[in-house]
Amino acid sequence: MKIALIPGDGVGAEVLAQSVKVLDATGVAYESQSYDLGGERYLRTGEVLPDSAYEELRGFDTILLGAVGHPDVKPGILERGILLRLRFGFDLAVNLRLVKLLPGVESALAGKGPTDIDFVVVRENTEGPYVGVGGGLREGTPGEIVTQESVNTRFAAERCIRFAFDLAAQRDRGEVMLCHKTNVLTHAGGLWQRTFDDVASGVPGVATSYGHVDAVCLWMVLDPGRFDVIVTDNLFGDIVTDLGAAISGGLGYAASGNLNLDGTAPSMFEPVHGSAPDIAGQGRANPVAAIMSLWMALNQAGERDAAARVLAAIEKTVADVAPRIGLGLSTEQVGDLVAKAV
Repeated sequence: MKIALIPGDGVGAEVLAQSVKVLDATGVAYESQSYDLGGERYLRTGEVLPDSAYEELRGFDTILLGAVGHPDVKPGILERGILLRLRFGFDLAVNLRLVKLLPGVESALAGKGPTDIDFVVVRENTEGPYVGVGGGLREGTPGEIVTQESVNTRFAAERCIRFAFDLAAQRDRGEVMLCHKTNVLTHAGGLWQRTFDDVASGVPGVATSYGHVDAVCLWMVLDPGRFDVIVTDNLFGDIVTDLGAAISGGLGYAASGNLNLDGTAPSMFEPVHGSAPDIAGQGRANPVAAIMSLWMALNQAGERDAAARVLAAIEKTVADVAPRIGLGLSTEQVGDLVAKAV
C-alpha cells in the first residue's frame, strides 16, 4: 500500500501516530509519506493545499488524515481548501460513517449496549449545499440577502444508493433506510425517492424503509436498534452522523471513510473529532476513532485479515480500558495496547 499521511493540526498528529503504530503491528507491507498541511502551514506560508501536493496525493492508494482546524485560522479556509477540495477533486463519492457502540463504552442512551447500536450511515459526499452554489448582496446591511442552493443529480444519488444496497447485502440484517425530507423538499427529495425505489426494485433480497430526517433523529435516540444502513444526502448525513457519534460513545469513537468508488483516486480516512486544540499536546485525546479509521482503510484496500485483527484488538482493548482513556491512560498508551493486541 502507498499511504499518504496528513497529521494536520492539534491532536491530529497524536492520534494518527497511533494508527501508524497499529498498522506496523499488522505486518501489512506499505510505504508512506507525510504531508505538512493544516493551520500551522497556512499561518506560516499562506498556503492551504498547493497544487503540487494535490497532484502527489492523487498517486497514493490511501490517505490517512489526523485532523484539520486551527483557532487562529478563519473557519472555512482549511475545511474548503483541504477537506472539500479533496472530496470534490478526488470524487470521494461516499462518506461512510460507523455508528457502532463498542464493548465497554458507555452510551449517552441509558440501558443501551453494543447489540442495540450497530449501524452505518452512507452519506452522499460531493453535492448538496456543500458545493457552494449561491451568493449574497448588501452584506452587513438591513437589506442583506443570500442564497445557498442544494445541487442534486441522479448520478450522484444513484451511486451512493447502490453502494448502500451492496453494503446492506453483506450485513446480517440487510436493510436500507432512505433518510430525507420528501414532504417539504419535494424536488430533491423526489429525485432521491425515485432513485431509491428504482435501485431497490433490482435488489429483492434487501429490505427497505423510509424516514424523514427529523423522525430519524428521534428514532436514533428512542430506538437506535431499528437501523441497519441509512442512506442520505450530504447535509442530512452531516447532521445525523454526529448524533450517531453521541449515542455510540462520543467523537473519540467516530470513524469515517471518504470513498472513491472507481479507483481513479485514493480514498481518505479520518476520525471526525476535529483538532481539539484545548487538549492538544496533553496526551488526552482518544485515538480509537483514528484506529477505527485505519480498520476501514484496510478493509477498503482488501487487507481483510489485517482489518479483522485490528477490529478484534480495538474491541478487546476498549472493553478493558474504556473508562480510563484520557483519564490516566494516555493517547500513546491506548495505541500501545491496541498494537500489542494486534
